Amino acid sequence: MFPGGSVRVLMASFRHPMTTPGIGIPVSRVRPEAQGTELTPKPRRVRTIMYKIIEKKDLTEVTKLFVVDAPHVARNALPGHFVIVRVDEKGERIPLTIADFDKKRGTVTIVVQEVGYTSALLNRLGAGDSIIDFAGPLGKEAPMRQDGSVALLGGGFGVAPIYPIAKELKLREVRVTSIIGARSKDLVILEEEMRSVSDELHVCTDDGSAGFKGFVTQKLETLVASGSSFDEAIAIGPMPMMRAAALSTKPMGLKTWVSMDPIMVDGTGMCGACRITVAGKVKFGCVDGPFFDAQDVDFDEALRRNRIYKQQENEIYEPCRRGGEAR
Repeated sequence: MFPGGSVRVLMASFRHPMTTPGIGIPVSRVRPEAQGTELTPKPRRVRTIMYKIIEKKDLTEVTKLFVVDAPHVARNALPGHFVIVRVDEKGERIPLTIADFDKKRGTVTIVVQEVGYTSALLNRLGAGDSIIDFAGPLGKEAPMRQDGSVALLGGGFGVAPIYPIAKELKLREVRVTSIIGARSKDLVILEEEMRSVSDELHVCTDDGSAGFKGFVTQKLETLVASGSSFDEAIAIGPMPMMRAAALSTKPMGLKTWVSMDPIMVDGTGMCGACRITVAGKVKFGCVDGPFFDAQDVDFDEALRRNRIYKQQENEIYEPCRRGGEAR
């Protein structure tokens, strides 16, 4: 899942000097018999498509799973893709990684952790409610091997986008070792689902309330030290966790991919809000990614950019967090 950003763009209306007053049709293109007369454009009917929530499931107190009716998104979805979601007409656009999809049913699954105002609004919706915008699939497919052994690291909400990758790798008969973690047992998500698509599953918690006490990167180091070998690794989670994965796997010489979650607005490469530096070059998280070689990412810059609007986000979210409405 990605944090979202919002941008409002004001566009001034423009009329060519040689146009029919009021409607912007060049005079040269208006029939001679119609010139000098009033022209009234025919009203257009606007068709609104809403995306209905088929199912909602509480994974934790702050993390919810939604199954959304979105057949055109499901038809083209691949592991690693994301969608841009808008809750209502006045809402901001936030990117969310696809957690699962069913092409036959025409459904897409997303997992939302409440981290701000828009994710809080989304988590208040239930089965039968609708989302106004559900654009996608966007981004590039996750890089996946055809053989060998892969370590998948999912931190917190990052377990959700790891799941479809693990499922696809198993279909390719790649050996999958999944390491998932959270701060405590009550925050671990999709454990049984991950177990069903993994050859090995290791659960980690910061406080030791379930499984290995420590971070997912520490568990990976333990496995490698005990003789396990991997051809590649994929790490998805909060940005500090992905930076830790990059630092941890570098001495191992283990090729590691991360799914970057910069601030994003349109998701199609036009706004430039999601730019990050990879191997010294500017890349856009939405169209060049979201997956990049972890060793090439400038995480210090990415973390600074993600904190740019933190004050404004907190000011808007705080009233909502207390149970009220945002300003």
